[in-house]
Amino acid sequence: MDIPFEPIVFGFKINIHLILEYLAFFLGYRYYAYLKKNSEDVIPSSNRLYIILGAAIGALLGSRIIGVLEHPFAFTNQSFIYAMNSKTIMGGLFGGLLGVEIAKKIIGERHSSGDLFTLPIVFGIFIGRIGCFLTGVNEFTYGRETNFFLGMDLGDGVIRHPLALYELIFLVFLFLFLKSQLKRNLESGEVFKLFMLFYFGFRFMIEFLKPNAFFILGLSTIQILCITCWLYYYKFILKAMKNAR
Repeated sequence: MDIPFEPIVFGFKINIHLILEYLAFFLGYRYYAYLKKNSEDVIPSSNRLYIILGAAIGALLGSRIIGVLEHPFAFTNQSFIYAMNSKTIMGGLFGGLLGVEIAKKIIGERHSSGDLFTLPIVFGIFIGRIGCFLTGVNEFTYGRETNFFLGMDLGDGVIRHPLALYELIFLVFLFLFLKSQLKRNLESGEVFKLFMLFYFGFRFMIEFLKPNAFFILGLSTIQILCITCWLYYYKFILKAMKNAR
């Protein structure tokens, strides 16, 4: 199979990345619905809907804003169309987090809501990353040129780090770890916080393997967002460090 993988069906080229992206949303939501049905959710269904709406709006805005900031020079050249097409899961996650917190403030919901979403989010990201991997260099999830034994030709004749493949492997272990943590007697919301810290930590590290062109203080936009996420959860980090002593 060649990468980019662009199957032809009835004479039409199929955008496999787009299909898997929509499939990630659909299956992720179905997984969430299954977990909700088989759990004791302390948050009323009406409030859950507002929370999901807040997450959706925040994720939409966050993914676009960070997507543009990742390549701001391209935005100045291509303007509105570029802004609408640019998106990143990192901005979506952090924007969704802020959207949820704003929605909870508005409706007066004080219970943590993230744990129930955690495994479906990881599952959805995994499906989406398969699409990124199959898309190769047509999606900016590829790495720099390398002689590493896992290097691959992602469609431009250059042996590169297959970052999407690295992430797929990481997500399997992250899913299993978080699932085990859900069985422990942790405080509500802590599993979601663990997900955010581990995932953003992983993304911070692999950004060094991406051919980024825009930096602030030597860091990419995604890496600055990762640091922002860690600062957002600094109280939880300090608590975890204290408990580990």
